[in-house]
Amino acid sequence: MSEMKSVVCHSCDSFCPLAAKTEDGRVVKVTTRDHPFFKDVICMKGAYAPKSFAHPDRLMQPLRRVGERGEGKWETVSWDTAMDDIAARLQKVIDEHGPEALAIAGSNANIGLDNGLTRRFMNHIGTPNFISGVAYCMGNTAAVSRMVYGWYPRGDLLNSKCIVLFGHDPRRHSWTIEYKTIRTAQAMGAKLIVLDPRRSENADRADVYLPLRAGTDAAMTFGWLNVIIEEELYDKKFVEKWTVGWDEFVERVREYPVERVAKITGVDADLIRQAARMYAEAEAAAIPWSPITDQQISSTSAIRLQCILRAITGNLDIKGGEVFTGFNPGIRSDSEIEQHELLSEEQKAKQLGADQFPVFTYRGMAQMDDATEKVWGHRYANLVGGCYMANPYATFKAMAEGNPYPVKAFFALANNTLMSFANTRRIYDALMNQDLIVAYEHMLTPTAQLADYVLPGDSWLERPGMMAGISDQSMEPPGECKSIVYFFTELAKRMGLAEHFPWDSNEALLDYRLEPGETNWAGVVEGGSLPKATNAEKKYEQTGFATPSGKVELTSGILEGFGFDPLPYYREMEAEARFPMSMFIGLPDDEYYRTGHRHVPELRKRAQDPSFYVNEADLDAQGLAEGDWARVTTSTGDMVARVFVRKGMPQGLVRVPHGWWMPESKTGMEELSGMWSFSDAQITPDEDPKLIDLEQGIPHMKGVPCSFEKLSTEEVSQLEAVYGPTKPMPNALEKNVRTRPVTSAEFMEDVEFGEDVEFEAVELSLYGRSSA
Repeated sequence: MSEMKSVVCHSCDSFCPLAAKTEDGRVVKVTTRDHPFFKDVICMKGAYAPKSFAHPDRLMQPLRRVGERGEGKWETVSWDTAMDDIAARLQKVIDEHGPEALAIAGSNANIGLDNGLTRRFMNHIGTPNFISGVAYCMGNTAAVSRMVYGWYPRGDLLNSKCIVLFGHDPRRHSWTIEYKTIRTAQAMGAKLIVLDPRRSENADRADVYLPLRAGTDAAMTFGWLNVIIEEELYDKKFVEKWTVGWDEFVERVREYPVERVAKITGVDADLIRQAARMYAEAEAAAIPWSPITDQQISSTSAIRLQCILRAITGNLDIKGGEVFTGFNPGIRSDSEIEQHELLSEEQKAKQLGADQFPVFTYRGMAQMDDATEKVWGHRYANLVGGCYMANPYATFKAMAEGNPYPVKAFFALANNTLMSFANTRRIYDALMNQDLIVAYEHMLTPTAQLADYVLPGDSWLERPGMMAGISDQSMEPPGECKSIVYFFTELAKRMGLAEHFPWDSNEALLDYRLEPGETNWAGVVEGGSLPKATNAEKKYEQTGFATPSGKVELTSGILEGFGFDPLPYYREMEAEARFPMSMFIGLPDDEYYRTGHRHVPELRKRAQDPSFYVNEADLDAQGLAEGDWARVTTSTGDMVARVFVRKGMPQGLVRVPHGWWMPESKTGMEELSGMWSFSDAQITPDEDPKLIDLEQGIPHMKGVPCSFEKLSTEEVSQLEAVYGPTKPMPNALEKNVRTRPVTSAEFMEDVEFGEDVEFEAVELSLYGRSSA
């Protein structure tokens, strides 16, 4: 029997609404929804999801290590055996070192979507040491935004009259729904301003394009603010009533006249003025989140400046501006499920990195607890999972060195930790010093290869969920794949916490979350919608802002209390003669998300090998040809990849896509499936004060000094001996070397809007997988 299910794609963090066609209980096609707006919202990752989850190398049974760590020797065991052993070994670690000796790395997408259970378990156990990739990506924006105006707003792009992309580059196959929304808003008359060192597709469509130098976003925002303040384009009534620190902030802004900003950023002063005026004079304007400002040495200041820019131009909590959703009264939030109030102040104070890098830790967020409870009705607001985190660098240092205390148990839950944070060597040393490592995964990733236990997780097609809308379960998980709800419920039983994890299924947990709205999961699936949050505008006029002052904090007493500059600032990246180029670690190619999807043949043939991109003149200066293997080096380490010219790349910039490894290659300590050769985490800094944001302790990835050079014939031969012959030049390059446009699929034919990819049952059977 054929059936269509409404699903929300978790192949990336765009969470596009899709539909899944099932036949006899299994998914044979993922397609677009029958809806006027969503009818052409699908990317290649979503379309090929059935093939990803039906891959023959997908983990189907729990594995237990039987050889030395990383040796690649495993035995299959039952879930009961695995959970019994994990619980006993975790209890031993806790008895010997305390509960803080457990650290967990989580993910906010795909199999890591946990409805708050990870932090709930940790808070009951008594450990504050949770880390996530959102420390580098959106989560830190949420935490810093709370310090400015007490919430993390989202841009109402569809109704906006002016949209600003600070390096953010939504495309046909990357942030697809946002791409569609922006294109639609433009068709309705919205202006588009793009700031990006690269001349991207969005830059070509922009009303104003500012090709700023990588890593200078904070300086550019100072320039805009200077224009807006000097020309009195700001909302005077709002500033007078709803801000603190105006006079001091204005003095800081005046340190950055437009001419100075032009020299810093490399953008013409008149263009800076034009963009600032266009934004300030728009009826409603939005600056959607961008990973670019999350990953700089001036990240905290860049994020604060964008928040202030939104606020003083009257764009907070209005239609077409930046909306404060608040908590949904009809749904128990993740923050409520997590029960942060259970963790004692003594244990919170042990959170790793909070002393040096407080911003997104318990220590940093505690300054807003009273205000959050007053304004939003809840004391804890773990927005995007990015609040109340430990610092990743400090966590790995403690794991490796036992300083300030030992961390001896580590869970990697849908998190390829070795490749998801900065400085692979430090992370590797940390993992090799553990008494217990548990990985919960789809594939045997480099991180999973070092684990004691590898547990097979379900996928977003195989479970119900309500992240960004209703996602109905489309098929049963294959083999012995289980949900994260099952994992934590079973572990909690064995740790004496059964009464705090009473849910025997995903649906039961969702029913509990929906109780405040007097409905349940079956009810919302049948009705087709979730309980709605308030859509009232300018809610702050009734409640104030959830900050210590109750206002937008242009100067931060919180940061000042921690010994930091209370005002935003700009830090210039120091030049190094040995590294004449500037490196921009960016998102993966459109075919991939983070370190995933490289096992899917249809995606892999589109982007076959690790690659990086440069300007034609820089390629010629190094004596390389397109497709050559080359080494990229920073002060942290080096990696190898094939080099290509990409149209729109400025001279002097090297763009390195994130997340490369070779799932098909041999496993084990020596290569960890190509990680030691190809992973960008090896060249990402984690400790050098010149290369991290001082308040957050997160790495600079947008303008890192680097160099690149051609590999020798011998080095290429060594690579090919392990990973096979170098792939032929893609057809697109053979036909149009160096002049091809930047498209969402550079090397192959593209999947057009609205096009489906159908998977017949017989085709799935070739992968040897069935949900029956």
